[in-house]
This record gives sequence, structure tokens and C-alpha cells, in this order.
Amino acid sequence: MKQVELDKLDRRILAALQQDGRISNQLLAEQVGLSPAACWRRVRTLEETGVIQGYSARVDPQLMGQGLCVLVNLSLQRHNIDSTAEIEQQVSSYPEVLQCFAVTGTADFVLRVIVPDMASYDRFLNEKIFTLKGISQVNSNFALREIKNTETIPVEGLE
Repeated sequence: MKQVELDKLDRRILAALQQDGRISNQLLAEQVGLSPAACWRRVRTLEETGVIQGYSARVDPQLMGQGLCVLVNLSLQRHNIDSTAEIEQQVSSYPEVLQCFAVTGTADFVLRVIVPDMASYDRFLNEKIFTLKGISQVNSNFALREIKNTETIPVEGLE
């Protein structure tokens, strides 16, 4: 994937939208020093090129009764394209899995899983993870507290 060239105004727009995705175009234009029409065109281009992938609301998992965060390391028995693709497809379909990374090191995948409680996590393991073909080891790390959780990509200083 080719990197998109961003100028200073594009970076200002991205910084502002990452802070407040619901900001009006008028206010955004004022903040970055553009006319509303020029600002709208730039935002539209950032969306069309895939730099801006979408907009969403951040939801507090604790208030939603999803207070247990688990980082799950999965190791595979064998590494081949078919088994890896099947595991990736299955894991991606589980709503409890918020993120899945193929990684280097002692594990092959790291999942970030959110569930209500330990009993729910036990069910998740038994009904979903342990039924996956080709898994040799599962290691669970329970988050004690959240220190930082952001999706804000640093845009200032990129040249």
C-alpha cells in the first residue's frame, strides 16, 4: 500500500477530526484556516483515498457491562496459508474480539478480547477458541487497568 502525501493543512484536518469527528465543516475550516468549500474538498479526498477510514462513537466498555479485557496469545501447530486463513476468518467473526494481530515472537496471533466477566471468558474459550483447528497453545493475559487506549494517529511533524 502506497503512502499518501499529506501537507500541513491535511495534517491539521486529521488532527482536528481525530479529536472531534462530529465537528462541523464550518468550525473545522475555521480551525485549520481554510474556506468551508476547500476544507470539505480536502476531507472528501482524505476519505476517498482511505486515509480517513470512517467515523464512530467510542463506547465505555465498563458502562456497557463488558469490563473484562483479555490479551490472548494464540500459537499454531503448523504454519500454512490455509490453516492461518481459516483461523483469521473465524477469529474475525467473533464479536468479543476487538483486535487481532498476526505477530512475531512466541505467539502467532494476539487478540484483544472484551467480555463481561470471567465466566463469559471461560465460555468464549471453550466454545470458540478451543474449537479452532490448528491451535497448539493459548495464553491469556488479563488487563488489570487501562493506562492508555487511543486510536489517534500522530500527524504533527510528519513531512
